Amino acid sequence: MGTSLPTLQIPDLPLPLYDDALLCADTARSYETASHLAASLVAQQFAAVTSPTTGPTPQQLAAKIDRVDLHQPLGSSEASFSELHELYFKDAVYFHDPKYAAHLNCPVAIPAVVAENFVTSINTSMDTFDQSAGATLIERKLIAFTAGLIGFDAEQADGVFTSGGTQSNLQAMLIARNTATAKLQGSLPERLANLRIYCSQDAHFSIRNAAMLLGLGYDAAVAIPTDAQHRMDAQALRDRLAKDLAAGLVPMAISATSGNTDFGAIDPLPELRAIATEAGAWFHVDAAYGCGLLISNKHRHRLDGIEQADSVTVDYHKSFFQPIGSSSLVVRNAPTLESIAHYAEYLNPRAEAEAVPNQVAKSLQTTRRFDALKLWVTLRSLGATRLGDMFDKVIALAEDAQQEVAMRTQLHMAADVQLSTLVFSFEDPQHPLELAEHNALANQIRHRLYASGEAMIAATTVAGKRMLKLTLLNPNTTLADISQILDAICRIGTSILAERTLGEKK
Repeated sequence: MGTSLPTLQIPDLPLPLYDDALLCADTARSYETASHLAASLVAQQFAAVTSPTTGPTPQQLAAKIDRVDLHQPLGSSEASFSELHELYFKDAVYFHDPKYAAHLNCPVAIPAVVAENFVTSINTSMDTFDQSAGATLIERKLIAFTAGLIGFDAEQADGVFTSGGTQSNLQAMLIARNTATAKLQGSLPERLANLRIYCSQDAHFSIRNAAMLLGLGYDAAVAIPTDAQHRMDAQALRDRLAKDLAAGLVPMAISATSGNTDFGAIDPLPELRAIATEAGAWFHVDAAYGCGLLISNKHRHRLDGIEQADSVTVDYHKSFFQPIGSSSLVVRNAPTLESIAHYAEYLNPRAEAEAVPNQVAKSLQTTRRFDALKLWVTLRSLGATRLGDMFDKVIALAEDAQQEVAMRTQLHMAADVQLSTLVFSFEDPQHPLELAEHNALANQIRHRLYASGEAMIAATTVAGKRMLKLTLLNPNTTLADISQILDAICRIGTSILAERTLGEKK
């Protein structure tokens, strides 16, 4: 038997002037009514969804939205919700649909969605303790929990929640830059000029963007070749480091990927840690996608070596089934965060740093949502074991789906499944194509599938060749769903080639 919640007693009070505008004690009943209506509309919409998309074009949606006059309010939340059905709900992309297999978007855990209401309604700001109270301690507890999953000493580690993997990676590279420059002589421009970041050629673009944003220049992020499974080639890294060191360049960081976006590839973490130690470089692991392995009940060993990282990016809104945004950066040694600490007398005076647990000094943001609450409620409701089972299920689905691809002569895998993505090409042996024609066909297949509303898939380019991609993060998707998507790809591809042949005959 579950514990019954206390009934909230809302007194009947006269409504203030702005009864439908501001949330406060006097408007609690209006808030309750609007919230019930919103939840009911969302539930109805989810129950009615039969495909991941209606396949709208930007032009079709722009025509609807352009007609809205924002200077003329509708007068009530109910009216605005009704309007939203036409402008947003009806044509939204629904990640929970079993035939959504495009990007790294997951269906979200119900406890987290409900907790989002708490996050937004109370509107806690996570910068200082006097704006957040228990929220600060909940976030810190979750950082310690994540550090323990990684294998860090939770008493020595620290970190902070972020908006997503891009921000987490940027913050990691900022700490790495500050750590490296502290050891060098000369002016700041001189110290920055020779710094280099080493990452896989398949690493997330945010690592290269971080180099640019940190004043190093885009080219300071050196792309290292990968092996056949798209993992960073450790020997190629050693060779490049030897060359760069001889040229007087300074290895600032080695950024490994644990679950790259296209292939789910996991770089050889223990070997890269050893190389980073030899080079005196910061060792970062971008586990934005692969972090689900931290709670996996079958595959945790794939992340062996992550406990040796200096910093780790974790995206809960990918493989922990959390709503956007929910990410964190976790560092092995808390003092390394001091290099980015900032203090403001009106907010977090340095004199109070030891006495008051303010999170703002650890973050690139000041005002920040209490996104940690969503993960907290999920863990307290479902538990990490159940989330791990869900991630294990999508891994198993992807492995089975690879066999489905192999059964279709027109489809050819680019590499074996490693997490929950499949990258493959459509090639009809009866219609050989030049590379440019092949690439155009791949894009056409994807676009037609989207326009039909039947399913959504992604695409990527490997060595100049356009490929199709399935990204599986929905444990409710079945092998039958995947089979239908693959059949649709083959059907559409064959149809496009037939149209092409017919056009050439004319």
